[in-house]
Amino acid sequence: MTLSFLRPPPTDMLRNFRRLYLDIVGYGILSGSILAFLSVYAAHLGATSFEIAMLTAGPAVVNLLVSLPAGRWLEKEPIVQATYLTSLWSRVPYILLALGPLLLGLPVQMALIIAVSLLISIPGTALAIGFNAMFAEVVPPEWRGRVVGWRNVLLAISVTLTSLACGLLLDLIRFPLNYQIIFALGTFGALLSSAALGRIWNSATAPPPSARARPVGDLARPGSASFVDAIRQAAGLRWLTRSRGEPLLRLDLLRGRFGLFLFSYLLFYIFQYVPIPLFPLFWVDGLHLSDGVISLGNALFYTSMTVASIGLAGASRRFGHRAVLVGGAMLYALYPLLNGLARNAFLFWVASLAGGAVWALVNSGLVNRLMELVPEKDRPAHMALHNLALNLGILVGSLAGPLLAAVAGLGRALLLSAGLRLLAGLFLLVWG
Repeated sequence: MTLSFLRPPPTDMLRNFRRLYLDIVGYGILSGSILAFLSVYAAHLGATSFEIAMLTAGPAVVNLLVSLPAGRWLEKEPIVQATYLTSLWSRVPYILLALGPLLLGLPVQMALIIAVSLLISIPGTALAIGFNAMFAEVVPPEWRGRVVGWRNVLLAISVTLTSLACGLLLDLIRFPLNYQIIFALGTFGALLSSAALGRIWNSATAPPPSARARPVGDLARPGSASFVDAIRQAAGLRWLTRSRGEPLLRLDLLRGRFGLFLFSYLLFYIFQYVPIPLFPLFWVDGLHLSDGVISLGNALFYTSMTVASIGLAGASRRFGHRAVLVGGAMLYALYPLLNGLARNAFLFWVASLAGGAVWALVNSGLVNRLMELVPEKDRPAHMALHNLALNLGILVGSLAGPLLAAVAGLGRALLLSAGLRLLAGLFLLVWG
């Protein structure tokens, strides 16, 4: 049993920890502003559900095409420097979003938003892979619990305060100047995060990264333009940098138990993303919620997610990773169900509060169950297949949502998607 919590870390290691803390504060500002409100802004622009779906479907296509080459490239590069460079390349384009409301007419801005999300996704894919590998390299296993714990606390604080501040600004300042200020704030947070990553160095006192992979438990998912209830998994991505030249895409692994297991994950990801493009349209056009009301919902979601994540280790030890996953996946239907039933802000806030806590269960269960079943000696190829299933699920689910809404309407589509999420939990019960 480690006693690292009783002694301070070496000085060079402590500097890296502090920079990781500053990184998460910047990322929280980005998440509570641009990532939380970009789809809402698109709804204010009059975007269709298909256009909003492109904010998740487009990056999923990019990830499918780029992730394996990015893993090969990162395998040959100094991981700390590569993480900084990819973070910078993926954050600078946010400046275009801040300038968009000032320079472009409203009809052109939706095309700009989609283009920027695609542009960010190319280096963002490498960032998601590289950050995981970098974190494992600069934070020794005995210190990860402490560092991740503080990062999650700082993420919750920065996201909550930023989201509430943005909601206040959006309600007080006229449109679209209010969103230009919000996007400028998010760009500042993104660049602050990159600046912190740029000051991280390989610690002379840190041991080489362990060959045994354990879920880091960090709630941040750098590199993806993810929104509330659409937080992407980064589990195991660092193994794409450790293939040692061996083939990463091995379809023979789909035979037998792992194939059915991965198929249940694919169905879960599809059904998870079906309602994602519908939420902002339903909030803006269906419930007519103000931006301040939506910001409070975002803050409730992230806060309850963080609080619930604190007790997940004990729940996993008591009930097992599979039980946590299946239970969380079935309860995951609550978020679209309560949103679909909402007629005012109150039930929307209840959905946000419940949704964040449930997502903490699902997030933990997905990661831990995956790592539990994947053999340690063959993790790069298994994780490559999981990454393929994840992004294929995002793509199919994001495009299916608008089709479902076109047939059933926004409200009914959310209720039907709740049923699909419950069905995904049943598939995980059988094959997960």
